[in-house]
Amino acid sequence: MKSSTRDKAEGTLHEVKGKVKEVAGKITDNPKLEAEGTAEKIAGKVQGKVGDVKKVLGE
Repeated sequence: MKSSTRDKAEGTLHEVKGKVKEVAGKITDNPKLEAEGTAEKIAGKVQGKVGDVKKVLGE
């Protein structure tokens, strides 16, 4: 698998996991879990963008 595709796939996975944590934190009134979810979701978006850049550069 090309590194750009792998980065995009892993980024999407992290976004989904982050969203689940974020919602679980809201439901259980756990601000720490909610913050972890938000951070993981943002990291996933960044990793997905890295994959986009690698694709444009041909890596």
